[in-house]
Amino acid sequence: MIINYKTQKPNHIYNLMASSVIPRPIAWIVTFNEDNSLNLAPFSYFTPLSSAPATLLVSIGYKANGQIKDTLKNLRRTNKCTICIATPAFLDALHQSSASLEYGISECQKLGIEMDTIKEDFPAIVKGVPCAFFCTYHSTVELDGKTIPTIVEIQEQYLDDKIVEKNVDKYNIDFEPLLRIAREYGTLGKRIETPPLK
Repeated sequence: MIINYKTQKPNHIYNLMASSVIPRPIAWIVTFNEDNSLNLAPFSYFTPLSSAPATLLVSIGYKANGQIKDTLKNLRRTNKCTICIATPAFLDALHQSSASLEYGISECQKLGIEMDTIKEDFPAIVKGVPCAFFCTYHSTVELDGKTIPTIVEIQEQYLDDKIVEKNVDKYNIDFEPLLRIAREYGTLGKRIETPPLK
């Protein structure tokens, strides 16, 4: 079967991509609202982009009224965000935080999600997440479409001491991230060891 994307409806294209490019990590992005309260929103079109410079890419959509989402609005204004990687223990809170709220209403306060300030000059992390990135705004890519691919540059990273071991030439990080699989959630399950090159 060959599917021509030019003949597909947008919801069909989303379904095809979201069901085929799996699993996808979920970025819980925290930004400062204008009153310094915290905006918290999950994004599953999210991936590493480059390690030099250390950048991440997230596709940020529009609100139903056509305005850009609060995350990008805040990021462009402050140039800073904190990206948290959730575990299955956060599933309900993460899913509930995906609901659209009026600008300035903090998902953290409304849903009772505890936050933890690790770096005073960046938004707080969700308390208990094992991994977070402190990032600055880099740029956006104009696609004239339904989403705005947004590039952020990693300045520092937080890792819970329990999940990381430093070896001579690398960090061994071991935790179970929450993932998006089509419109459902999942985990990594079984890991397969990398075979040696022949």
